[in-house]
Amino acid sequence: MLPDEVSDGTRSALKNYFAVTRDKKPSRSRVASTVEADGSGDIDALWAEHERIRGKFHDLYFEIPEDLYCIEGPEDFTHEKPPFSYLDLKLKLADNLFEDCVLCENRCHVNRNCERGLCGVKNARITSEFMHMGEEAQLVPSHTIFFAGCNFKCVYCQNWDISQEPGVGRAFNEKDLAARIDERRRRGSRNVNFVGGEPTPNLSYIMRTMSMTQENIPVVWNSNFYMSSETMHLLDGFADLFLTDFKYGNDDCAMRLSGIKNYWKTVTRNHKMAWNAGDMIVRHLILPNHVECCSKPILKWISRNLGPEIVLNIMGQYRPVYRASEHAEISRFPFAKEVQDVVEYAENLGFLNLI
Repeated sequence: MLPDEVSDGTRSALKNYFAVTRDKKPSRSRVASTVEADGSGDIDALWAEHERIRGKFHDLYFEIPEDLYCIEGPEDFTHEKPPFSYLDLKLKLADNLFEDCVLCENRCHVNRNCERGLCGVKNARITSEFMHMGEEAQLVPSHTIFFAGCNFKCVYCQNWDISQEPGVGRAFNEKDLAARIDERRRRGSRNVNFVGGEPTPNLSYIMRTMSMTQENIPVVWNSNFYMSSETMHLLDGFADLFLTDFKYGNDDCAMRLSGIKNYWKTVTRNHKMAWNAGDMIVRHLILPNHVECCSKPILKWISRNLGPEIVLNIMGQYRPVYRASEHAEISRFPFAKEVQDVVEYAENLGFLNLI
């Protein structure tokens, strides 16, 4: 499906995202940069101020009708930026989380200016950035930025050469990356898509980068969704579209195959929070021998908690790479029957926007 062939259902489900891609509406981070905030006080006061603004930000954002801002360039967005904004407040809080790292639910509590957490990431390193044409039709062309390192240790990771090697890639300063994002947008990117590895360990870097951009562009948060609740609050009002990777239907599979504890409670919580914070596409990769324990429970939960209008990408392209051969259950490609079974199960649950 080509970008101009996106179905009416997915356009409706992602209407705010599409409005930003067409410059009919400012992005959430752009609006956040115009909302005045109080940056004084201790950390508790800063969080209280953040939550005060977050409580009214949704109403503010959704009061902006399409076509109110037909943005041709940064000079056409007329709202002046205050001395200290809601976006500045988010960045200040993200820096605080970085210094006692609880950005994800591993909650390492290390000062990442000095040492690495379980993700192996100290400073942001980018392994590639390009106009990606292989993503969902709703996203392409997508300016996709891949970060090294990950808080998961998936034995079948298809990007293991960057996710499990946090020292690869190169360091971009934020100003240079912001200029690159602006240039890609001027050349036709629909979004800036932060992925990896995993973007979560790099939240401060990403927010600082976006605070320096000039173009109006939606932020896609492309993640395994193991963020902490604090990170989810900061992403609310920053990310325009959540591109989620919903892997497992239980904690046992998550621990055995990705080394992650408390997976189900964390990821379901974050999906609910993201559903209220922005547009969403949920991805689910079908693992061989995991239809009953993972695929079906995930789809049932999504149906009951997010509803049939959610944009859902059921992916059948699993390959047994990296260390998958050490685990007999996932050491083969999915059978066509397994993929068909999952798709039919989703259809029977009434999902309207399967892609």
